[in-house]
Amino acid sequence: MRRPVITARAAATFEPVGRSVAQARAFVRDTLQGWGYGDIVDDAVVLTSELVTNAVVHAGTAADVLCLREESGVRISVADRYPEREIPLQNTGRVLVHPDREGGRGLLLCGALAARWGVEYSPDRKYVWFRLDLPERPAGTRAAGPALPVDALPVADHRVRVAVVQIDRGGCISAWNDDATGLFGYEAEQVVGKPLTDIAAWPHTPGTGTGIAEALRLSRWEGSYGVRGADGRVLPVYASHLRVRDADGEASTVCLLVRDHERAVLQSPTRTPAPDAASQTSRADGRPSDPFEVFIGSPAPDDLDGLLQRTVERARDMLDGDAAYLLLATDDETELEVRASTGLPSARQRFARVPVETGSGRYGSARMPSVHEDLTAVPGAVPLLNGTGMRSVVTVPLKVEGRLTGSLGVAAESAGRYTNEEALHLQFAADRIALAVERARLTELEKLRRGSLSFLVEASDLLAGTLDRDQTLALMAQMTVPTLATWCAVYTVADQASEPELSYVLHEDEDRIDGLKTLLLKVDPPEPVPTPGARVWTAPTDAAHDAALRTSLRSLGLGDSARPSTGPGASLATASAVGGETVVLPLVARNRVIGMLTLGKPTEEHFRQEILELAEDLSRRAALALDNARLYSERTAISQSLQRSLLPPELPDVPNVEVEVIYRAAGEGNEVGGDFYDLFPIRDGAYGFAIGDVCGTGPEAAAVTGLARHALRLLAREGFGGPAVLERLNAAILDEGARSRFLTLLYGELWPQEDGSALLKVVCAGHPLPLRLRQDGSVEPAAEPQPLLGVMDDLELYEQTVTLDPGDVLLCVTDGVTERREGTRMLGDDGLTDVLTMCTGLTAGAVAARVLRAVERFAAEPASDDMAILAMRVPEIPTTTQQ
Repeated sequence: MRRPVITARAAATFEPVGRSVAQARAFVRDTLQGWGYGDIVDDAVVLTSELVTNAVVHAGTAADVLCLREESGVRISVADRYPEREIPLQNTGRVLVHPDREGGRGLLLCGALAARWGVEYSPDRKYVWFRLDLPERPAGTRAAGPALPVDALPVADHRVRVAVVQIDRGGCISAWNDDATGLFGYEAEQVVGKPLTDIAAWPHTPGTGTGIAEALRLSRWEGSYGVRGADGRVLPVYASHLRVRDADGEASTVCLLVRDHERAVLQSPTRTPAPDAASQTSRADGRPSDPFEVFIGSPAPDDLDGLLQRTVERARDMLDGDAAYLLLATDDETELEVRASTGLPSARQRFARVPVETGSGRYGSARMPSVHEDLTAVPGAVPLLNGTGMRSVVTVPLKVEGRLTGSLGVAAESAGRYTNEEALHLQFAADRIALAVERARLTELEKLRRGSLSFLVEASDLLAGTLDRDQTLALMAQMTVPTLATWCAVYTVADQASEPELSYVLHEDEDRIDGLKTLLLKVDPPEPVPTPGARVWTAPTDAAHDAALRTSLRSLGLGDSARPSTGPGASLATASAVGGETVVLPLVARNRVIGMLTLGKPTEEHFRQEILELAEDLSRRAALALDNARLYSERTAISQSLQRSLLPPELPDVPNVEVEVIYRAAGEGNEVGGDFYDLFPIRDGAYGFAIGDVCGTGPEAAAVTGLARHALRLLAREGFGGPAVLERLNAAILDEGARSRFLTLLYGELWPQEDGSALLKVVCAGHPLPLRLRQDGSVEPAAEPQPLLGVMDDLELYEQTVTLDPGDVLLCVTDGVTERREGTRMLGDDGLTDVLTMCTGLTAGAVAARVLRAVERFAAEPASDDMAILAMRVPEIPTTTQQ
């Protein structure tokens, strides 16, 4: 077998950086076009791009590209410095590369596109080479169609007339040749100076929006329409328009027209796109290649982002572009969202939104293919490319069953790179991937919706689990960061007349929270607008950028050095943290704006619409939870204030008597229940004390508590004795009617004596008997039981006198102490007596504390009844030592 003769060679080395892939494509394209091998340029560029990507991106080494021109084709090799000896085998039924590997996919393309290919190894390099054969064509031609029998050729008249009509910039005919007269019957002088629209019958195809005036302004245009002849009949013609300008810069359009059935004379031949050509090849196992797999690569990414990123990279390589992007349409097809890009600042563009219809006509809609030869001539024609340095762009729609699902674009830094031919090429690829993209998008949406439902259920549970305002604010922020946003700020509005107040700030980086809070406090808060949905708020971003600029200038000595600075790092970090999109969602509860939920992204990032919709659902739930917490806090504050009014003020100091009180109200949020106590001065040298228990707990019992405590003080200070005080209190309770409650009450009067003892007169109306602890450790009741209050009208009560000697203790408790239960066991009077017996020599405070500890330890469950403990002790008289 004769070795091929090499007639030319070109070589280049590319560094292991991402930009090298584009440089390698340009090198191969320029080399092959210079050799006159334009027919295989596209396939060579695609294969080179994939192999160089494997080298510089995946292997991480420099890539050596060598092009060898041979008599019947070209051989290209790509070498990297990572000689992994893994030779893929063909015709074995094995998958060439593992689906999870990034590298190696170029070998699949080699097998699909190249005539021959292989892998060679040296001690320090791995070479992947492929050979592309030139198509056999007659010598001396650069493009040719296949030889056809005469009966297969298109039919034309005996004389083919090509009308040449020139249109000036005003749309009027300025030139008219003889063939135009022969076709349409008008002499030149009859039509020159008249608008073309006077004789053109332009078809109005629904959905295109392209009129004849717009077609005449395009750089190139081909298509069919009608021309009304001198006889009044409309002649269908096929036209090719070319926009030109003369030496003076005056623009005009040259129109070439033939009869519609002779369109082959003017119609540009359609070049078969490279992926389509590849689809005619067979895989190594003999099965036909899938065009989708050839374009995307096999195996195709199983996630939407991976599929979209692979798509833009393949589209860029296919058209040898400098950048590419893919946008997906929203459900209502009114906007397009950037989901993948290459060669563009993706962080700035990702999830940015542009309208589907940006203007009238075909070139203002994403629903039709379009080619912009020079964006500098039409500023703003493609807003997505503003400021990127791209000059020419071709865009095509992605459609599934006639519905717009997205848009694919390829751009180049030089003008005039793309024509209708490239648009057809790209549209062919877009049609092949549109269904796969839509399936992946729907799968992602389904996963997102499931995740959203789970997120909202969890959020609802967390928000419903607290009625504390501050905790609710913290939960709101913690649920959004970092799940929905990079940072979050919650503003609250006290009432309609109040300004929004910054209540909580959270950033995923805790070191940024202080700087972010400082920044937000310097800007005016967002307006509390009740309109539902997220609205963009630019104030934080603008303020951050201004602060960063001023800090940078001061660090360079160009600003006001007298003003303090936190350093360039802090301001620049804060600007980066809030430099992206910021949105505000109203917190509306019970038809009132009670705050705003502010979400932000870092520099140049945007929110996805699905995330904003999820945030809106969360804001509604959070607003109700926050308002419930507010109402609960207000009512709790009112309740606690009223309850505190039922408790006695600070206990007075009783001469020569230690007094200690412990009070526990059952029920969450209760400070006062059915049990109560009091100690107050009656007159000089006399003090009243009381401990009681109203039947039941909660607010109803607390109401009777207030009545009893205030009545006791008033009646005692009027000079009534113990029995008279309780009898009048009994009458007051019965007067409450249905609101009355049974009341057990121990009331007494205390007179400290000069000898160090204390005299007590007590009345025990249905209450647990007070216990007296003597110095010798004996315990005995200090009163006798009498009827409780609130039951009968006529009571005959009497008081008993008790003297507490120095060292004695009087313990008074409510039934919450004696009736403490653990299963069938109860502490009872005997248990309390046993506890008190062990308190000899303790102070009043220590006695009360030991009783409480015994009650708490008696049962594992929390107490279900109110509890009050009142301990009074007469101190021992200190003895003096005589010298």
